[in-house]
Amino acid sequence: MQATVLIVPGLRDHVETHWQTLLAAQLPRVHTVPPMGRSGAGLDRAARVQAIEQAARAISGPLVIVAHSGGCPMVAHWAAQTSRPVKGALLATPPELDRPMPEGYPPLQALKDGGWLPVPLQALPFPSIVAASRNDPLARFAQVEQMASAWGSRLVDLGEVGHLNPASGYGEWPRAHEFIAELSA
Repeated sequence: MQATVLIVPGLRDHVETHWQTLLAAQLPRVHTVPPMGRSGAGLDRAARVQAIEQAARAISGPLVIVAHSGGCPMVAHWAAQTSRPVKGALLATPPELDRPMPEGYPPLQALKDGGWLPVPLQALPFPSIVAASRNDPLARFAQVEQMASAWGSRLVDLGEVGHLNPASGYGEWPRAHEFIAELSA
């Protein structure tokens, strides 16, 4: 049976030109956790984890997760408490949440108050790939390397791709298909 892809967005609302949105339109078996934004309920870790759990439980059969940015630590939080089997996870450009982020993103205290911190740093119970950027404004490469190691993930160096989002010049991201195929095998 072919795996269903569960897309877990980060700290954003729906963006038509984001690679995750475009990917969802290209895949035959896909479900997306609704974006929750950067404020209010969007900063409630428990609500985000529950949204991932509900979406994962609604999918029957094999599951591959595709998370971006703030969705990556949410997957780590969710993985620590779910019993839902997962074939694998693609975790693209996870941010460093324990240091201040650029303007427009939630302040550090809001993330702490919302339960985002600390980010779980234990091995994930499923295979995973962390795709990291060398010039991500939300994370230093060395810190992403440490997260990947702690999660037991294979680290893929994407080079200089910014935050792998429309602001960094990314709409479609064809390599996502390659990573999904690897994790689905």
